[in-house]
Amino acid sequence: MKGGQALVLELNRIVYQSGIASPIGSQRGQNARLRYLNSQAGRDELRAQGVSDRAIKSWYKGKSRPSKANLERLDAAYWVRRRANLIRSGWLKRHLDNSGQGRSVEIYPVDQSAVARGRERPNLTDRSITVRYVWGDLVDAWAAQDTDALDEIWDDIITDLDSDYAAYAYVSAVGISA
Repeated sequence: MKGGQALVLELNRIVYQSGIASPIGSQRGQNARLRYLNSQAGRDELRAQGVSDRAIKSWYKGKSRPSKANLERLDAAYWVRRRANLIRSGWLKRHLDNSGQGRSVEIYPVDQSAVARGRERPNLTDRSITVRYVWGDLVDAWAAQDTDALDEIWDDIITDLDSDYAAYAYVSAVGISA
């Protein structure tokens, strides 16, 4: 995959790790998500996910619990709001910028095992570089789902790899030490 796509997956992982740890199937997980969504924006997102006003009122009054289908909608609404709140508050940018020190990014090259003998690049190894000053633009591009900007930012990141630059345009995975 392109490096920009790998960054999207990694940012999603960071958001999910920062959220509610209790599973949606547990009473605690359901209650935590309902508390998080207890705002106008949260209720609007529940509606956008297809939950009826009647069900929402019933949940908040404690008269019923979400059905299996509504559990998925509740969880989806939670993650949409969580992502939006982390972006809006600036937490994600500050977290990744790390007071100007940046974050270490681990780059895992494309798997060469399926490449024809003699055509593979045996010198490709996992790389780790410290990335600074791009996190604000990266989060903005991710929030806007601007894949072109994400690819440009990835190109800026791998430029520091000098002669190996082109070998890491496509990767199998990226990890951010967050």
